[in-house]
Amino acid sequence: MRVNALLPFLLLSVVPLAPALAATGATAAAETRTVAVNGHPMAYRRIGPAHGIPLLLLNRFRGTMDHWDPLLLDRIAAERPVIVFDQPGFARSGGTAPDSLSGFAASAVALLDALGHTQVDVLGFSMGGTVALQLALDHPGRVRRLIVAGSGPGFVPDMPPGVEPAGPAVWQVATKPVNDDEDFLFLFFEETASSRAAGKAYLQRLRARSDAFAKQVDAAAWQAQLRSAQAVGTASTTLLPRLARIRQPVLVANGRHDIMVPTYASYAMAQALPDARLIVYPDSGHGFLFQHAEPFARDVLEFLR
Repeated sequence: MRVNALLPFLLLSVVPLAPALAATGATAAAETRTVAVNGHPMAYRRIGPAHGIPLLLLNRFRGTMDHWDPLLLDRIAAERPVIVFDQPGFARSGGTAPDSLSGFAASAVALLDALGHTQVDVLGFSMGGTVALQLALDHPGRVRRLIVAGSGPGFVPDMPPGVEPAGPAVWQVATKPVNDDEDFLFLFFEETASSRAAGKAYLQRLRARSDAFAKQVDAAAWQAQLRSAQAVGTASTTLLPRLARIRQPVLVANGRHDIMVPTYASYAMAQALPDARLIVYPDSGHGFLFQHAEPFARDVLEFLR
């Protein structure tokens, strides 16, 4: 598999460089809990109402619970229960990281079993969106509605001329041992002043939690993630032709210029899914859901009602 084809999933850890803000929102103050899953503690947080169908969030490559935007989660949790968690072997969770999409999907289902939820709505971001597609394929009865954000099904054929998952400049930044704020702004946001300003505001919101980034994702875990990404990176293994089996309503969303997962992949998914709607947000890239947190939250809630 070409290196460039792996970049849709290579979303790197945010390293806080500025002083933390005071924790004010429900997400920033949410208690980190653990529940036994397959004999190991799995860390999770629940935000929002005590009752209702939860929205389960599936994170990006090397993402942890601390990488979800508190503003986005607070807006959604004003109406819906929201569950975020660290996959086995990631950050605050014990055990061994899965090394296949089906394994990541199964661990999410195991968490739902442990928490007593028979059916949920699912929002997956970047690689989490690909895991969400696999979850709907492997465990269709557990998913009511599905949101796939800044993601793809793996290999997408017939890309328009000039469109590719990532260029050499992106790969150079994405493979740094440690990424700073400027790297993150480059990978996730547009070069416009408005997009960069929104990106900086998002990075500050991440620091609202007093224990943010206390645990990061170690190399063994993200390498297992990478192997699962590689498994759908060819014409014969991509999930794209299997999407016709997903009968649930699906919201596909992306920024207008995603240098990590081309926006064209979102269009291809929306075409392949039987019941899908597509939203493309302006002046934004891969991190559109953090740049446009409040509009995206409104669109999510409208879709889930």
